[in-house]
Amino acid sequence: MFRAARAVLLPVALGAAAALAPAQPRCDKPVYLSFDTGHMGVAPLVAQTLKQFDARATFFLAQEPTLDGGQTLDDHWAPWWKARAAEGHDFGSHTWFHDTWVADLPDGRLRFKRAAGVQAPQFVTLTPEAYCEELRKPARRFQEMTGQPMAPIFRAPAGRTSPALLAAAQACGFKHVGWSPAGFLGDELPSERYSNPALLAQALRNIRSGDILMAHLGIWSRQQAWAPEVLVPLMQGLKERGFCFAPLREHPDYAGWMSRR
Repeated sequence: MFRAARAVLLPVALGAAAALAPAQPRCDKPVYLSFDTGHMGVAPLVAQTLKQFDARATFFLAQEPTLDGGQTLDDHWAPWWKARAAEGHDFGSHTWFHDTWVADLPDGRLRFKRAAGVQAPQFVTLTPEAYCEELRKPARRFQEMTGQPMAPIFRAPAGRTSPALLAAAQACGFKHVGWSPAGFLGDELPSERYSNPALLAQALRNIRSGDILMAHLGIWSRQQAWAPEVLVPLMQGLKERGFCFAPLREHPDYAGWMSRR
């Protein structure tokens, strides 16, 4: 049963998205833009910007609190996710409760800090099977909202993993997606120390072809909004440098895994 859930996640995940997406020109210098859920305050701006640049991105979904008092995967946001799925983006799990790995325990269980946005953190201990359920829940909710299966990929909150965590996830059909060093776009850093112009300059200076880029759909702690002030000139600047924005299903490290049936 632990392994059987993979069959639920893998069928036609990529085929459905690819069929809906418009044909794209050949991409010789791809970067892979990805967004983790957040307070969703900039989600409409992100969607508008992706359309502006005819870009495909990858979204990693968790059930997080939003500025409107709801949650990222509630019925209010379901049409937004359905629209993004229709545009041909890729989607992966970010765990249901935004659980950040803390430690592996001697008995094989995993310890996490459970917190998202303004929620007070708590510590929880999960078996590998229970952790897999944390990965599956966003996938089930995504299919309910969009009618499409989620790709068999996930991003651990804060990118924190261990060999035991990765083995547990792979046993139930998920492969981890981190980000490139230059792809950390800094939207979760404090504004008083990392200004938007500085973050933009750093990204344009350091990003290389093949990099996976990571940002969020809204960060509670940052006072100076990162999107669209950085996102729009970043995408424009990368485009002017000959880069193009590809979905993760085209990344050489994930294409084979995501196309499995």
